[in-house]
Amino acid sequence: MDQKNFILAIVLSVLIIMGWQYAFPPAKPPVNQQQTASTQNGTAPQAPSGAPGAPGTQGTVQPGAPAVQPAQIVSRSEALARSPRVTFDTPELIGSINLKGARIDDVRLAKYRVTVDPKSDPVPVLSPVGSEHPYYAEFGWSPADPSIKVPGPDTLWTADRTTVAPGKPARLTWDNGQGLIFALDVSLDEFFMFDVKQSVENKTDKPVTLYPWSLVVRYGEPPAEGIYILHEGPYGVFNGSLKEFSYSDFKDNKQQKIATTGGWVGITDKYWMATLVPDQKQKVDVTLKQTGAGKELKYQIDYIAPGQAIAPGATATTDAKLYAGAKIVRVISDYEQKYGIEKFDLTIDWGWFSFFTRPLFWLLEWLYVQLGNFGLSILVLTVIVKAVFFPLANKSYAAMSKMKALQPEMEKLKERYGEDRQRMNQELMQLYRREKVNPAAGCLPILVQIPVFFALYKVLYTTIEMRHQPFYGWIKDLAAPDPLTILTGFGLFPWHVPEFLHFFNIGIWPLIMGVTMYLQQKLNPQPTDPVQARVFQFLPILFTFMLAPFAAGLVIYWAWSNILSIAQQYTIMRRHGTPIGGGKGKPAVAAALPAPAAPAPAEGGGGGGKKGGKAKKR
Repeated sequence: MDQKNFILAIVLSVLIIMGWQYAFPPAKPPVNQQQTASTQNGTAPQAPSGAPGAPGTQGTVQPGAPAVQPAQIVSRSEALARSPRVTFDTPELIGSINLKGARIDDVRLAKYRVTVDPKSDPVPVLSPVGSEHPYYAEFGWSPADPSIKVPGPDTLWTADRTTVAPGKPARLTWDNGQGLIFALDVSLDEFFMFDVKQSVENKTDKPVTLYPWSLVVRYGEPPAEGIYILHEGPYGVFNGSLKEFSYSDFKDNKQQKIATTGGWVGITDKYWMATLVPDQKQKVDVTLKQTGAGKELKYQIDYIAPGQAIAPGATATTDAKLYAGAKIVRVISDYEQKYGIEKFDLTIDWGWFSFFTRPLFWLLEWLYVQLGNFGLSILVLTVIVKAVFFPLANKSYAAMSKMKALQPEMEKLKERYGEDRQRMNQELMQLYRREKVNPAAGCLPILVQIPVFFALYKVLYTTIEMRHQPFYGWIKDLAAPDPLTILTGFGLFPWHVPEFLHFFNIGIWPLIMGVTMYLQQKLNPQPTDPVQARVFQFLPILFTFMLAPFAAGLVIYWAWSNILSIAQQYTIMRRHGTPIGGGKGKPAVAAALPAPAAPAPAEGGGGGGKKGGKAKKR
């Protein structure tokens, strides 16, 4: 009875969770459709309290007033045309640097498209002020003395060239008219890393103290996946530890201040990010914050480095890096090694079981290099997993075959002791011991498959390498759900399915998975309890609905794994002479049971016989 209640509790819990998620889906984060004239750009970090030369007791130095977002939102191309720019066009990135404010605010991914259509627009990572969703990086200095002019968001810089390319940096300069020459040497490699060398030449007759800073500003809260296994939003590695923040952590203009040596800080989406990397040996003060509300909402991450005292005639320099692009595992790993960036690999959300998820990813990618198709790689990976766990699964399926052979005898025990559950369970245990069968052994293949399933789910869901990867036939994106669904006539009627019907919108591969799960279940011994039997019969249907919205690659893995399991289990059952497909057969163990006409007498006289007689009549 306890086992039955346990199974029922699990099934009911799953149904309740599914019903809740269907009736109350995660709220979509607000997406700003417009920006008003009062919206400000990101504010530069402030010099620390007690800085040399800080005025009075105020303790901080505020940079010049930020520029404002135009009242009228324009297209991206129009926003880009409003200011002079230094362009770049590499195999990975397309974009430009705004000379007004020296912002890196136009970054698009050359190899990644918005949709699976190769003619769709390149994915934008950073966008300029004036467009719908500004998102940019900026580098500057805060003065200890507020009378010193420093470059701001409206400063017009002068460039020594019109393009930036790998090995060909551009130098941006600005003279503050007070004897200070500011310069930014911006270089870009063949992937996604910008290197920005900030320098200030002091041509005055007095020492000057300045604090170099870097920031990333993002307007509005972007649409997110809203799923617990994936982090999206501000995050970073501080003093060797990863910290992740949701956008809601900064509601009501809250902020986080962290002093750190080494590491990085960024804002991540599912597949791309904008991440600042300070000097790994230098202590910096990091701030993560939200400012404004409604249409003026924006998020800012920044860090400010220690002040530099620049003597007359001297030049101070500092170096900062910005990663603005796709989160490609191999590229990020190479940067971590090349620049010694502490735990830069954690920019990808590997999860708690990274010790399992990472090897699985590397194996999948290696198979992809050999086979040229991630779908085939998933199929081969399934075979490898099955081969690794073959001895365990073999024992398990052998035990399940014995259980299947015992099914007729278990039914007889049920008829004989149906009203006496305790006695029936005792007899069942004796039967299991006599035949050396472990009733729990059949669960082992599922228990083994669950961690692999979860790890593959994580890999398919979080790594960009799977995005827009095709399989054969109608699957054009293994990281997206099966597109040919029941409610679209499997592609014959391409209409927009309403949100409330999505639960019933099952694709072809989830149906294949459900059928294979049903066939595999038919090979397993059926529970003697009718309630448990009905619950198990319902499970393939439940899993079909549950996995329908999952990535197609994951459903293909599960269906293929079921097919391999069916073949393995069928072979083992044939070897053991076990009836297959509900066929009738008299196992050799039948003789081990007592004769039906002579049930053991119960304590206290013929009560046991009466019970047995009643059970037989029924």
